[in-house]
Amino acid sequence: MTWSIVAHDPGTGAFAVAVTTCAFAVGASCPHVRAGVGAVSTQSFTNRYLAPAVLDGLARGLHPADAIQGALAGDKGSDMRQIHAVDIHGNTAVWTGESCVSWAGSEAGPGFSVAGNMLAGPAVVADTAASFRAAATLPLPERLMAALEAGQAAGGDRRGRQSAAMKLVTTEDFPDLDLRVDDHAEPLAELRRLVTIWRRDRAPALAFAPRKGDPSGLIDKTMYEAGWRARGLDLAFPGR
Repeated sequence: MTWSIVAHDPGTGAFAVAVTTCAFAVGASCPHVRAGVGAVSTQSFTNRYLAPAVLDGLARGLHPADAIQGALAGDKGSDMRQIHAVDIHGNTAVWTGESCVSWAGSEAGPGFSVAGNMLAGPAVVADTAASFRAAATLPLPERLMAALEAGQAAGGDRRGRQSAAMKLVTTEDFPDLDLRVDDHAEPLAELRRLVTIWRRDRAPALAFAPRKGDPSGLIDKTMYEAGWRARGLDLAFPGR
């Protein structure tokens, strides 16, 4: 009842998941990323415990196929699950249980995997993958966005559309980008709008945020106040 793309960008070290479905709040359950380790989407009668287990396996150096099999070992509903992953080497693997509702399947390429179930047909996955390959010059969030839009144009979820999400991590313990459209008539259009706002308002500020290499981040009050004035805001820190 979902299709998604997991991807690794070796140039930036980013791991990302983009996903959409005709179900409420897909971002609350399917996409999982971990800096320096990998990206996973767990879907089709989702078992949220699977993705952290896969990421733990990848962190131990397992190939994604072995990490997925290890995670599924204790799941009596494995025939109903779909899960796919990418690791830091660009290796991918996917599990599509025999009870996943058709059309269900996947396609992978260097550093990415597309998987879906309960789709209008195989073109949804094929066109998502083709778009991702063709958009190699775009930044990763916009590349993922274009890929999902191509899949939607090919028919998307056979039931319709409702939610979408995108999650991306680079070097930190927290995502650089974590966007959710939980309930919307056009979730991909709304997700693209949010990605555009993120690119304008949030992405430039990431360089100044507290991070592993600089635990305090930017603390120059003069610079913050100058930025407020440039936006026409009458704001200042107390005592200044």
